[in-house]
Amino acid sequence: MNNKIDSMGLRELSRRQFLKTSTVAAVAGPFVAGHAFAQDRAAASGGTLRVGLIGCGGRGTGAAAQALTADPHAKLVALGDAFQDRLQNSLETLRKQKDIADRIDVPAERCFVGFDAYQQVIASGVDVVLLATPPHFRPIHLKAAIEAGKHVFAEKPVAVDGPGVRSVLASCEEARKRNLSIVSGLALRYSFGHRETVKRIHDGALGEVRALQANDFRGPIWVKPRRLEWTDMEYHMRNWYYFTWLSGDFNVEQHVHMLDLCAWIMKDEYPVSALGLGGRQVRTGPDFGNIYDHHAVIYEYASGAKLHAYCRQQSGGVNDISVEVTGANGTATVSQRGLFITAGTKWSYGGEKNNNFVTEHEALFTSIRSGKPINNGDYMAKSTLMAVLGRMATYTGQRVSWEQAMNSQEDLSPARYAWDTAPPKSEIAVPGVTKVI
Repeated sequence: MNNKIDSMGLRELSRRQFLKTSTVAAVAGPFVAGHAFAQDRAAASGGTLRVGLIGCGGRGTGAAAQALTADPHAKLVALGDAFQDRLQNSLETLRKQKDIADRIDVPAERCFVGFDAYQQVIASGVDVVLLATPPHFRPIHLKAAIEAGKHVFAEKPVAVDGPGVRSVLASCEEARKRNLSIVSGLALRYSFGHRETVKRIHDGALGEVRALQANDFRGPIWVKPRRLEWTDMEYHMRNWYYFTWLSGDFNVEQHVHMLDLCAWIMKDEYPVSALGLGGRQVRTGPDFGNIYDHHAVIYEYASGAKLHAYCRQQSGGVNDISVEVTGANGTATVSQRGLFITAGTKWSYGGEKNNNFVTEHEALFTSIRSGKPINNGDYMAKSTLMAVLGRMATYTGQRVSWEQAMNSQEDLSPARYAWDTAPPKSEIAVPGVTKVI
């Protein structure tokens, strides 16, 4: 996606030191803060890391550029996408970026198109794969990459249903056994400002956390009008954002950033249940597939704390992307407006800034070169499930437990992946009628 959350009040630490807090160790493992340090590592190891991109939309193109920026000894050597035009546009865009153009070595024979393009990229001799297709495909592609012994950058979210999350957790466990790195596209965890803020909360600045509120209020995004020559499957794939089987709904595809931030604040404790409401108030036509345009979910924790999570994509309203935290001793605001803690006195983050989208790739490449793997798999899978849990609650109108979501048998996959295959049915969920599966 092009509309990935921007960096929010970030800090750039010394370019030659590790971050040495317990938060960093828990979140990113052996994380190196500096680009210059990564350069030193790369020069010392003397090796080129060959990168393959799977999913050549705006988000994938951005991830490829950020990966090459993060490591000057990385080279992009293969591209794969369902569509030729999208692959070509991505390649042309990347070749125009002068800072990385000399490390784009993607001849026609390493440009792969179709549903099986991911297999060909993985088999093309790459060391690292960047997974940036629509979320439905992430479990399939991650499994294939890990089984082939590749290091992975996995864009968020990593699944759209319970079976997909379980597959991702299994693949991440396999990656641990093989000493392979998996870095998540939940980039706020690589923001230095957010790390400092969350560390202070973990150190007791607010006392016990009792309530959280996560807002993701924004306007609508792109729509691609149907063409006569498109099959139903191509229409779905071109407009993947609007079909639950491909995107998970927008509370999964986008709001997962804020939900993961809340999970992080809660020390990666996840809620025991969710209850909510949602619907289609503005995006009601057939061009908008079967997703909702607003969700409101109350997540309940075993401790009694509650997270109120709200998201909507409608024109003309106030935009706000933030998390508010209420503790026994004060409050915190984590937002695009800044990072604040108020507990007797007011603290605000004023440190240096880093580009967390590049930093996450620096962490990936440094872990590979140092032989000290990073594995973000647990939180990237469980935060995705948290978003899926919220969707299950809003779609059905029922209180849904974490165990129900984790063990759900609702598999949103099509019968097979081919342009002449009918995509999954795109009925619009009706609360009180749609069942928990």
